[in-house]
Amino acid sequence: MAATGTGRVAVRQQYMERAIPEFVGIPAPAVSCWTTAHADVHWANLTEPLRLLDWEGWGMAPEGFDAATLYAYSLLQQDTAARVRAAFPVLGSPAGLAAEATVCAQLLQTVARGDNLVLEGPLRNWAEEIRRR
Repeated sequence: MAATGTGRVAVRQQYMERAIPEFVGIPAPAVSCWTTAHADVHWANLTEPLRLLDWEGWGMAPEGFDAATLYAYSLLQQDTAARVRAAFPVLGSPAGLAAEATVCAQLLQTVARGDNLVLEGPLRNWAEEIRRR
């Protein structure tokens, strides 16, 4: 998917510059590579055999955005989260920092609105780990 060019935008730089400092507590990391992303990869949007559902938000996003989203929605199952991290080496890398910080900020913003409350603790732990990098 990353090789598919598009003029669509899934994540705006302006959003990153505002939300990452507010919700993660660091300046927005530089994006080393923008790629085409589904932008909503979580378990409810994956099928067997592998297909991605729910394409209304796809567009350009920081490299690793889809992997970071799947990781975020795996945080309640530590073994699954570890497998996602291992499957996508961009996670934890300098190139993936912008994507991880953006996804973390997006989901912490939903927590602030009263959604995804079950993820609040794991997301705050992830934000702390991101701040240490």
